[in-house]
Amino acid sequence: MSPFPEGAPCWADAMFPDLAAARDFYGQVLGWTFDDLGEEYGRYTMAMVDGKPVAAVMPVMPGPDAAARWNLYLAASDAAAVTGRVAGLGGTVAMGPEDVGGFGVTSSLRDPAGTAFSLWQPGTHPGFGLTGAPGAYAWAEVLTRDAAATDGFFPALFGYEVGVMEDPGTDFRVWSAEGRPVLGRMAMTDDFPPEVPSHVDVYFSVPDCDAAVGTVVRLGGQVRHGPVTTPFGRFAAVSDQQGAAFSVIDTSTAEGEMPAMT
Repeated sequence: MSPFPEGAPCWADAMFPDLAAARDFYGQVLGWTFDDLGEEYGRYTMAMVDGKPVAAVMPVMPGPDAAARWNLYLAASDAAAVTGRVAGLGGTVAMGPEDVGGFGVTSSLRDPAGTAFSLWQPGTHPGFGLTGAPGAYAWAEVLTRDAAATDGFFPALFGYEVGVMEDPGTDFRVWSAEGRPVLGRMAMTDDFPPEVPSHVDVYFSVPDCDAAVGTVVRLGGQVRHGPVTTPFGRFAAVSDQQGAAFSVIDTSTAEGEMPAMT
């Protein structure tokens, strides 16, 4: 059984053309150390904070999608059953379900808007060993170009409770599982470059957002948005020097009132 609620983010990994450069970048930005599982597992490398796994990095797979990017895994007690419902909800199955050497069972999926994500049914690897702490996973959001399609897919697939932010200027929803928020959903606007597709944005905690952004830029990464201080914390959306997008957030630095949700 997963220690995470059904449909909750439970793991994240990323593929890179230059694995050594990725290790150096995230080691400096997020303070990660690394545990390479070796050639047997395709140089899949665990990222560690205080000796606990918080994410993983690996070389890109050959093919047309061989670009650096982060991938989010959502918890599934029965990955095969969840995968079997995807097509009926308008999504697509890119791969799986597949057993990963006893570590767990995974599927690679897309929602009807094209948002890529994965499932994780744990075996010996339960998922995040630490969350919320500096360097660890903090939050994630589905950024979609077709809000209606995305809203019809994810809550039906995982049984989320849906909260709608009462802000006429922003189309934002919060999906909850077992009574607690697990994932955000934001409708993409014209502020996003037209070439950016629907995707999942993974947030990692940092003790100082501005310092983290400074390190990103110094190492050749880019700032896509922010830093900006919100009621949830001070965050920035960035890309590493190989183009993989993610966000950093300092939840201890916040201002303003929490938005009302219905």
